Parts: sequence; C-alpha cells; structure tokens
Amino acid sequence: MLTTQDVQAIQSGQHPDPYAVLGLHRFASALWAHAFLPGAQQVDLLDRHSDQHHGRLQRAEGSDVFSLALPADTPPFAHRFEVQWASGHSSRVDDPFAFGLVLGELDVWLLSEGTHQRPFECLGAHPRTLDGVAGVSFAVWAPSAVRVSVVGGFNQWDGRRLPMRLRRECGIWETFAPGLGAGELYKFEIVTASGERLLKSDPYAFRCQLRPETASVVQALPPARPMAPARARANRFDQPISVYEVHLGSWRKQDGWRWLNYRELADTLVPYVRDMGFTHLELLPVSEHPFDGSWGYQPVGLYAPTARFGTPEDFQYFVDAAHAAGVGVLLDWVPAHFPTDSHGLARFDGTHLYEHADPKEGFHQDWNTLIYNYGRPEVRNYLIGNALYWIERFGIDGLRVDAVASMLYRDYSRAEGQWVPNQYGGRENLEAIDFLRRLNHTVGVERDGTLMVAEESTSFPGVSRPPSADLQGGGLGFHYKWNMGWMHDSLHYFARDPIHRRHHHNELTFGLVYAFSENFMLPFSHDEVVHGKGSLLQRMPGDDWQRFAGLRTLYGYMWAYPGKKLLFMGCEFAQPTEWSADTQLPWALLNDPRHAGMQRLVRDLNRVYQHHTPLHQLDTAPGGFAWIAHDDAGQSVLSWLRFDTEGRPMAVVCNLTPVPRPGYRVGVPLAGAWQEIINTDAAVYGGSGQHSGAGHTEAQPAHGHAQSLVLNLPPLACVILAPVPPAPVEPPLSRLHA
Repeated sequence: MLTTQDVQAIQSGQHPDPYAVLGLHRFASALWAHAFLPGAQQVDLLDRHSDQHHGRLQRAEGSDVFSLALPADTPPFAHRFEVQWASGHSSRVDDPFAFGLVLGELDVWLLSEGTHQRPFECLGAHPRTLDGVAGVSFAVWAPSAVRVSVVGGFNQWDGRRLPMRLRRECGIWETFAPGLGAGELYKFEIVTASGERLLKSDPYAFRCQLRPETASVVQALPPARPMAPARARANRFDQPISVYEVHLGSWRKQDGWRWLNYRELADTLVPYVRDMGFTHLELLPVSEHPFDGSWGYQPVGLYAPTARFGTPEDFQYFVDAAHAAGVGVLLDWVPAHFPTDSHGLARFDGTHLYEHADPKEGFHQDWNTLIYNYGRPEVRNYLIGNALYWIERFGIDGLRVDAVASMLYRDYSRAEGQWVPNQYGGRENLEAIDFLRRLNHTVGVERDGTLMVAEESTSFPGVSRPPSADLQGGGLGFHYKWNMGWMHDSLHYFARDPIHRRHHHNELTFGLVYAFSENFMLPFSHDEVVHGKGSLLQRMPGDDWQRFAGLRTLYGYMWAYPGKKLLFMGCEFAQPTEWSADTQLPWALLNDPRHAGMQRLVRDLNRVYQHHTPLHQLDTAPGGFAWIAHDDAGQSVLSWLRFDTEGRPMAVVCNLTPVPRPGYRVGVPLAGAWQEIINTDAAVYGGSGQHSGAGHTEAQPAHGHAQSLVLNLPPLACVILAPVPPAPVEPPLSRLHA
C-alpha cells in the first residue's frame, strides 16, 4: 500500500522510484493497483486481455492518486484502466507502469561502454508493439538527472504523468508509452540535482518541429538502405567526382519567396545537376537547426532532416531521385560544435554532459558555440552513430566533415593562456584525433564505398591516409581533403592584374609540390562567396570582358588540374554578387549570353572531365601529371600533361594574360594529330572565338619531347588538347615532380 509520503511524492512528481509503486505490485498479503491520473473522476481496473472488471480504485484524499487492494490469491495480470474524466468523457487507458524494461541487456552493456555502433536503434523515440500493445518506447541518456519524464500534448506537458525508469548501469532513462504513435510531439523534462527543470528536445529525434517551435516528433526509424554497387563504383578514387554544393533554401524559390520542398527539389534541382554534368550533390547541413542564418552549421536535431523542406520521407524521396538520375548525395556534417540553445544539448542533464566543462576546451570563441567532449565514449558514440544513421538509413553517399582543423588543435583560434594543453603538453587534440580515426574506420568497415571528405585547412599530416590497425597512429582515414592551399593561391593569383602575374608565377606552380601528399578535392565553396569576399566573378580584374575571360580560364585550369572538383551553386553561371541565403540565385542572368556561356562551359568541362580518363583516373597519383613547362613566367603561360592508367595523354595550356600568344610551341609525348577538346575562349562560351590551331605535331624537340605542337594561344584562356585518336604512351617519369 502507499504511504502518505508516497502519495505526496507522486502527486508532486518527486517520487524517487514511481515504477516501484505505480501499476500492479504485491505488498504484504495483497495485490495492489495504484494509478496517478490527474483529471480522472472515476477509475476502474480491467484485465487487458479479457476485459474482466477487477474493481474500482479509490482516490487518496487531496490527490490524483488512486488505489485498489485485490485478494491475496489474485495472480498478476496484464491490466488497463477505464477512466471517467472530469470533462465527462470516458476512455480505456493502458498503464505505462504495466510494462517491463525497454532496453535489452546487450544494448545497455554496449551503451554503457560507448561502443554501440547504432545507438539510434534503441535511444530516442521508437513506435513499437510491446506485449501486444502499440505505443512508443523512449530512452535518453541523462546520468546526472534526478528525474526524467516524457512530456507532450498527450499528457498536457505535465512531467509528473510519464516519468521514466533509470537504468543505473548506463545512466539511461527509459519508458514505454502505450497508445502513442508517429506524429506525436514530445520533449524530455529533466529535473537536475539542483532542482532545476529543463525542457529538452530529444538528441536522437528523427523528426523535429519547424522553427521557432522546438519539440521533437515521434517518427519511425527509416529502414536500412544498402549501397547500390553503381554508387560504390562512382565514389572510387579512379572515377570522376565533380560536386555541386547547394544551400537548399536559396537555390531556387517558388514565386521568388517560398522554399521548394524536398520533392520539388527532387524534380528541379536533381535534373539540373544531371544536365550540368556534376556527379555529386553536396548539401549544406540539413540536420535540424533553429537559426536560418547559420545555413545549418549550428544543428540541434542532428538526426532529423530539417522540417523547412518537408518530412524525412520527403528527404528520402529526394535522395532516391538523385540516385535514380545517377547523382550521388553528400551531406555537410557538423561534429565540430553545437549551439547553446536551451532546448538542445547544452547542459543536457544539468551538467556538461556533451560538452567540456572548462570553456577553454568547450567553447568556440569564433562561433559562440560549444565543443563536444570527444574523449567521452557516449559522446563519441552519439556522433559516430549519427554518421552511420545518415549513410545507412538514407543511403547518403558520403559526408563532408566541417571545420576539422578546429577539432585537431586545442589552441585553434585561441590566444596564449586560453587553451588547455594535451597530456603531453602539446597543442594537438588527441581525443578529437582518436574520434576522427574511429569515425572513418567505422564508416569504412560498415559501409565500404562511402566518401568521407575533410574540410581541413592546415598542414596536419595524413588527413586522407588510413589509420593504423589499432587506431593509435597513422592517418585520420578520410578519403579526400579539401585543398585549401590550392584554393587560396589560385584565387589570389587570378585576382592580380595580369601585368603583375609574371612576378607571382609560383603561386600556381607551388601546389604541385604537395599535390599528391593527400587525396585532394579542389573547392570553390560557399565560404569563398560570402562575408564581403564578393563573388568569383567580382574577384577577377579588368573590364567586363577580362573578368569573364579570367573566370573561364580559372575553371578550365581547375578542371584540368589533378584533384576532384567542387563548385558552389551560382558560380557555374558567374553570379556577379556574393551569395545571400535570403534570396534565390539570379537565374534571370542566363538571358545574358556571357552568363549562359559560362554555364555552358562548366557543363562541357564536366562532360569532358567524365569522358576523358586522363583528366580523372589518376587524380590522386603522381603518375597522372607531368609538367610541360612550368617556368614561362615571362609570358604567364603554364602547360602540363595528364595521363590515365594506360598512359594516354592530354595536354593543357593556360595563357594567363589578355595578350594572344601566336606560334607558341609546346612539347608533347605523342606524334601525330592533336585536337582541341576545350578552349575557354570559344565564342560559344562568350569568348573572342580565337582557335588554338592545334593540328599535327612537328618533329622539333621541345620541353624534353621529340615532337611538339605550335599553337596560337587565345588571350586569357585555357586550352585542353588530346591526340587523335587517343593512344597510350609511357609517361615521362623523370618529369613527374619537376
């Protein structure tokens, strides 16, 4: 039976173990039924299976607690209540305290160790049937909480009504809520050790409300989706990878103001990307985030596709449409920091659970956000599980990991004395390094064929090299690293007045010193067209003709350079101003032949890049590149060769000034006819239409080759040439690192 203290504690939501007293329990010589049902006028006890009536519960004076003593010989049975409510209606209510444990022992053990590879399968909210009753199981990690309850409209957001049971061995609270289903709004009400009440969204919510609302939404776990062999092949190192980076909210808007939803984007964005010849889409973060202006880089619902564009099913439709069109989907993924919003992970159970307690370790001064405690197994488990969730449950082709440099160094963007050295006194964040190795190892083992790409801006060694077998050394395990050095040097060079470029020739040649030290992706991303930097077109010097010609040359140079490609939306048609997330891209510019010509060039570059194996097959290997001439600074001309695995060559010549270069001789490794594959000065692209004059070689040695071509180099142009027909040739190994 319940004591007065029990009743008072249940009524106030302060009972230390409500599962020990509510429901059916044998006390002394009787089987007792206890229920807490605010708003009930009359409560009867029923057998759930037979509907047998076992009696009426009596209200404890001054409370909403009801009790009934059954005969001593009454065996335990599955029960429910028939309730007459104060509103006048009645209903049959399955008692959440009638159900046993939700989590299995193996799950509890793995979660306590932080080694559960897929914690999302048991944590969070899961519609399920338990003991023949449909409902939702809830589980959340909050080891320092005094009480955790599930609250929502179904219980008037009253934390007393559905408290959770603590699994003390792992600090996880769990319960089963009969009668609930997909679509229910919910949060966790957490009472801290100090008595503070926190209202938190579910860290594992698969769906969230649209901002400014912050509740989680019960959503079934998406079914696992195996990787199609064609997708795995398309992600290999020897394949052409050309990525179109997109912010879904501003690519295009309906009627100029409304976001397109995932299904509308599937029907418009996906065909556009396919038509443009890009092999992959990369989406700025789509995890739920409260602030539009963060572009998704301050996520709160890491497991939920943002409701801005639809439901998880709608997002799956988008991914499936991309794959059906032969386009891969990469997600920008943010494990480097998280926002301080009160409904999120910050001080989740009243303690610094996901973040470091010391702001010198746990607070990003640049972004006013918190930093995950990568050394905590449960936090590491949360993040690695999230990576697998997107890859396995939505069939995502890969992740671009944001701000890796900020994770690798404890002194990142911190002044002296404002950071905590590692255990050896160094600046490296050993816990983050271990996390990244484990992340990439796990993804590699569990989902071979997935792409993992690092945005990493320092010279940290081995970012795209495998870790050691024990994960205690070696590389970080990414497949690609963004080549930020190449991006910086290239944009710096192309922004110079051509008359001065002869003095800065090394800004373009230096990149080949380290071009194969990592597997590189060449990025002109959203970061290069915001925060006052202007658009890529704006960076080009000179009059309008020279600016367009310069940008066309930059793109030709990029697509012919070793490394996979990434271009932010709008750059493909030379958006003239920097990107704004508040408006759609200026599509009307395509009525201007200059912008339409730029778009046509990018489309052709993608198709040439895919069709000609010398331009992509050895993107990450030194055998795929050789200089023809890197030392013609006086005329600002660069020329090089690209090779495929069979030795087939292509030649690239870039004239980086607006001065035509007639009669320019370049040595080539193969005698015979050569043809112009791309000329960025072609009239169809908006250029002057000057032809390079490629034809048959002459038996005149040049640049270490026995034969050469005489070209008429167009002004501010990149020309890509191929032999007719393509034929294999042994690459001049002595020149690979010249």
